Amino acid sequence: MSKKFIKFLCMRLAFFIVAYIVAITLVFLLPRIIPGNPLALLLTQILQQARVSRPEEIKEVYLVLLREFGLDKPIWMQYLDFLSRAFVGDLGTSISYYPRKVIDLIAPALPWTLAVLVPAILTAWSIGNVMGAVAGYRRGSIFEKVTMTFSFIMTHIPYYWFAMFILFVFGVRLRIFPVGGGYSPWLTPSLTPQFVANLLWHYIPPFLSIVLVSVGSWAIGMRFIVVNELEGDYIIFSESLGVSDKILYRYVFRNSLLPQVTGLALAFGNVLGGQVVMETIFNYPGTGHILFQALVSLDYIVIQGVFIILIATLYLANFIVDFIYVLVDPRIRIGE
Repeated sequence: MSKKFIKFLCMRLAFFIVAYIVAITLVFLLPRIIPGNPLALLLTQILQQARVSRPEEIKEVYLVLLREFGLDKPIWMQYLDFLSRAFVGDLGTSISYYPRKVIDLIAPALPWTLAVLVPAILTAWSIGNVMGAVAGYRRGSIFEKVTMTFSFIMTHIPYYWFAMFILFVFGVRLRIFPVGGGYSPWLTPSLTPQFVANLLWHYIPPFLSIVLVSVGSWAIGMRFIVVNELEGDYIIFSESLGVSDKILYRYVFRNSLLPQVTGLALAFGNVLGGQVVMETIFNYPGTGHILFQALVSLDYIVIQGVFIILIATLYLANFIVDFIYVLVDPRIRIGE
């Protein structure tokens, strides 16, 4: 690897670190703007269990909880404590699931989210780019008209609407797929064929809800790039030399793919927002479901923890995509 290549990656890494600090700072501040007291529910549960009713005892319990979660400190001290803990992997203790640690809540749920999110994005990206490239190369064909019509329709459908559509039609009406969950509750997680088949049966609806909504934007973008690429001087010159369509298509597709690789990084952020809603609709046991429950109970600690993990995953994906882009595009590799 050249020095310019390493310099480029170091600059990108520094940018992601700064952006990550800014992002988690917003994650720290935004939940605290929401009206409400996150300790109210926990305080009520403790008072009921301990049968405490005297005002001075209630106040004492409340002060103990404030100290337990560090909410008795000034906001700037809470922020510094939050940052120091975040960078060592200590996400704190959940308020609504007290005394469970946030990392213990997120760790089992994160693989469920990534198992749907990553394959769905890569599948939509691959299918959409191939569809768009063929449609752009065969302008005016029936394939282009059908593909672009489908893509425009799917692009304007929100994730949550299409997820509810799949759930209602294929789960409630036709009963082809289950109406929610990661697997049937009467099964024990294992590597048996029965459990794996049941797992895939529950996996298909959320997977399809992301793929079918995402594929249209990739197809539209790829077609536009291919059409512009076909007007390039090197294509016109190659056609005049009698170069075969197969070779021309391969060059056009390869050059048109570069901007789409960059867009792949942005797609993780866009789909991540839909993932939260999708998991809530399908009652899928991922981080989106945990985040929804934390938002309902105003559990600051869990909200922060989920976003810290998801944002870190998002930036890591962006950095990997940047690395792949450098490998694909020789102009960046040689420092031009």
